[in-house]
Amino acid sequence: MTTRSRNVLPLVALATLSLSACATAPGPEITGSGECHAEGLTWAIGKNADEATMRTVFKQSGAGLIIPIGPGSTVATRDHRPDRLRVYLDKDNIITGIRCE
Repeated sequence: MTTRSRNVLPLVALATLSLSACATAPGPEITGSGECHAEGLTWAIGKNADEATMRTVFKQSGAGLIIPIGPGSTVATRDHRPDRLRVYLDKDNIITGIRCE
């Protein structure tokens, strides 16, 4: 075995392990259709968008994707997705709006 071969083998092994770790990482668990429903989420407007609140809003919406939108963020409105929940936040991280878009 050449010196070059011995140097490359550990790198190949490391790359293989890294890729296999990515392949086994679980994604978000979606129950139901994944279709977003914002009705009934008005309780969260005016609340701090902490992790617990965002998890609850996400779970109750049934959406497959949640996107927090901060002040000054650009939002494309013509790319509607039935599985996406957008949570609009003010500069103090307070929820100002919740919409399926």
